[in-house]
Amino acid sequence: MRRVFNFSAGPAALPQEVLEIAQSEMLDWHDAGMSVMEMSHRGKEFISIAEKAEADLRELMAIPDNYKVLFLQGGASSQFAMVPLNLLRGKKSADYYRTGSWSKKAIAEAKRYCDVNIVADTETDGKFTSAPDEGSVAFNPDAAYVHYTPNETIEGVEFSYVPDTGNVPLVADMSSTILSRQIDVSKFAVIYAGAQKNIGPAGLTIVIVRDDLIGQAKEDTPAMFDWAIHAKTDSMYNTPATYGWYLAGLVFAWLKEKGGLGSMAEINERKAEKLYAAIDASDFYANPVDKNCRSWMNVPFILVNADLDADFLAGAKEAGLVTLKGHRSVGGMRASIYNAMPEEGVDALISFMADFEKSHA
Repeated sequence: MRRVFNFSAGPAALPQEVLEIAQSEMLDWHDAGMSVMEMSHRGKEFISIAEKAEADLRELMAIPDNYKVLFLQGGASSQFAMVPLNLLRGKKSADYYRTGSWSKKAIAEAKRYCDVNIVADTETDGKFTSAPDEGSVAFNPDAAYVHYTPNETIEGVEFSYVPDTGNVPLVADMSSTILSRQIDVSKFAVIYAGAQKNIGPAGLTIVIVRDDLIGQAKEDTPAMFDWAIHAKTDSMYNTPATYGWYLAGLVFAWLKEKGGLGSMAEINERKAEKLYAAIDASDFYANPVDKNCRSWMNVPFILVNADLDADFLAGAKEAGLVTLKGHRSVGGMRASIYNAMPEEGVDALISFMADFEKSHA
């Protein structure tokens, strides 16, 4: 068996230990005589899987009791609509940060339901390479909520702080940064994340929402877009993404075995620092993001001579380093180094980059 180092931004690599457990349980989960994929979501077997997954996630993130955890479908993109539908509560406007491709999409969707006030826009010459300075943004005290994207997956821009929005509920799209370190959940009204980066396979979406914000959706909100309905039915109003939920639970258990999010933060920071150091030490490569806003999870970089991009990608693939091509809107390269990317993978990439530079400089 040959396993490559997969630097995909999502769907992303899963821990090999998790895949091996899933492989061993594929045909027969815990003597049930069937695969998790075949189980009724209302049967006692799957209910036990679902309950353990939620309990482990709550423990990992220290989620307070006054927050619901929902396991939904539709990707994080569905939350671009579900957030305003559930949080406007009769108000007319919401505040949004515009810091990259995903926050732009969230803004476009929110405009269908409310007036969007852009409190910060970091686009310069068509590019996003920074986050606003802490304390530099003024919020509308009458806004229904403030929305931001702590880590812009495509551009590799990350906030180094949590915005202080006062009494206005703070909403975060944490798709590419959740579980990479410990956070104070109580600072947020809503956290949502697509699973396919740091949680599990594509098809599952996690929503963590404070109790007092549930049950006030717009009257014309579709049932599947109403958080209250999902909260009342333990995320089983319809058939959920059962296998994705199961795999997420295995990832949560794996994270606990690795020492929790504090331990993962140390590893993730070290991985990112050594990769950025290799880029900065070279005249052959460059990273476009301001140093105080660089992502731990998504590291974009360019070859100064873009004519060598194709050769770089071909050589990397031959070396077992795949999915390094940057997003089409940004170009260059991008190494996504989520929790499941072992440090050896980052070391292998750095070594390949050095060898490629020697042979092509």
